[in-house]
Amino acid sequence: MAAPGESLRRRKAGAGDPEPEASPGQERDLKGRPARLRVGTFWLTRIVLLRALAFVYFVAFLVAFHQNKQLIGDRGLLPCRMYLQSVQRHFGGRVSWDALSYAPTVLWLLDWSQMDANLDALALLGLGISSFILVSGCANMVLMAALWVLYMSLVNVGQICCYSRTLCSSGWESQLLETGFLGIFLCPLWTLSALPRGTPTSRVVVWGFRWLIFRIMLGAGLIKIRGDRCWRDLTCMDFHYETQPVPNPVAYFLHRSPWWFHRFETLSNHFLELLVPFFVFLGRRMCIIHGALQILFQVVLIISGNLSFLNWLTIVPSLACFDDATLGGLFPLGPGRLKDQVLKIQEEEARGAGAPRTRGCVARSTVNLVLGVLVAWLSIPVVLNLLSPRQVMNSSFNPLRIVNTYGAFGSITRERTEVILQGTASANASAPDAAWEDYEFKCKPGDLRRRPCLISPYHHRLDWLMWFAAFQTYEHNEWIIHLAGKLLANDAQALSLLAHNPFEGRAPPRWVRGEHYRYKFSRPGGRHAAEGKWWIRRRLGPYFLPLNLQDLRGYFMSREWPFPEPE
Repeated sequence: MAAPGESLRRRKAGAGDPEPEASPGQERDLKGRPARLRVGTFWLTRIVLLRALAFVYFVAFLVAFHQNKQLIGDRGLLPCRMYLQSVQRHFGGRVSWDALSYAPTVLWLLDWSQMDANLDALALLGLGISSFILVSGCANMVLMAALWVLYMSLVNVGQICCYSRTLCSSGWESQLLETGFLGIFLCPLWTLSALPRGTPTSRVVVWGFRWLIFRIMLGAGLIKIRGDRCWRDLTCMDFHYETQPVPNPVAYFLHRSPWWFHRFETLSNHFLELLVPFFVFLGRRMCIIHGALQILFQVVLIISGNLSFLNWLTIVPSLACFDDATLGGLFPLGPGRLKDQVLKIQEEEARGAGAPRTRGCVARSTVNLVLGVLVAWLSIPVVLNLLSPRQVMNSSFNPLRIVNTYGAFGSITRERTEVILQGTASANASAPDAAWEDYEFKCKPGDLRRRPCLISPYHHRLDWLMWFAAFQTYEHNEWIIHLAGKLLANDAQALSLLAHNPFEGRAPPRWVRGEHYRYKFSRPGGRHAAEGKWWIRRRLGPYFLPLNLQDLRGYFMSREWPFPEPE
């Protein structure tokens, strides 16, 4: 005779049906299925990874759409058509394999007479594909490969004013290309489904992402220890908030933190970049801790500075540290929901009733094996670089940028200097009464009363270039002379990259010059802050002497740049 409690359970189950089996202590939903996901699968992880990567791609293509024409278009600061022509001449005047491998881009196959249209087409196509993946959470290899090829095509014609190979080793473009390359192998070949039953997430790809975040963080930590002495004596954070490329309002206040807090920040940085990366190899729980700490670290960096595009991008491979059981709380549970479908898949796999092994599965396993071997082979020079006392950061060892070396802030500047571009309508640039007016960039310090930019994943390439230019003379920054010519002509495209044109609605300036200033944060609560000033500055001297448009005609012609005509 059954015990009363047992009979009651059977009546609730209905018609005496036996209860589904479950592991001890496992919770169940209303239908009797386990409500808690098992560990070790990555169905939901793939969806989160794809959406995060699609978001970063979307922002990157949005930046390209808004800035590429001004920077590398037909009338840009350094037209990419001229760059491709110079590469073509270098390799014998034709589009050869050597030229393609030196600068891999689909622009080789397009008509160069309307390069602005080509650049817009690549950016808009990338925006469309990334939007679809971001909204749907599903993709296939074709779509992910298209995003990778489109973005690589833009990166490889970026030259010195746009992308990582020349943006003083900022590294975000190569990092996005490597992340995007791994993203291709997350997906089935053709199927468009958030949960493609026949294509479970490859562990090879998951470990590819983990290997990527390991190298990013360890490379950043090692370059600091081997580089600037302030990282070893724990004083770098005394300067970083003020001298970072694009400070934000939070950095203004963090700069005045007590000395012991700055020491704590530097020690924490070393812990997160030199020790925590090894957690990824120490089992599931330590890997989850690694992912959580690295994401938290990137969020702190987003809040305290404006390297946000790079920080959002670095979060993406960190997500591979979490399996379905860890991310299950992000997904609602209900009939037909993604979490419910994953529970069914896990049950089928536990009973040995998963998707049958087909020729396609065998082919995919082979592709994943080849991918693992390729990443391992291309990682050899990267590992040797990490072990070298002469470590270089943010470099690519192959033209496709599949496996790269990374690093950040190997040296910290103690003083912030800025190049301020000024124009005057005076006929005599040397006249004492000549009124010089400042051009303002969107996020770079200029006007002492303008609040620093807020947190944003958007990155202004011209602002970054001006930050790097402050540490060099103008002879090493030809693009600044090109920009000066654009300002002298009131070029609408170039001026769209600026926050303020003092000659808007007026005749263009007769002269443009560059002035070199030292900038410092004002003291919160001090006299300058009371006057509404975020910055105080002191003039260091001229960066380049006054120039007029006719003086630049020969300079432009000698470099085959299109001469800017006044508008």
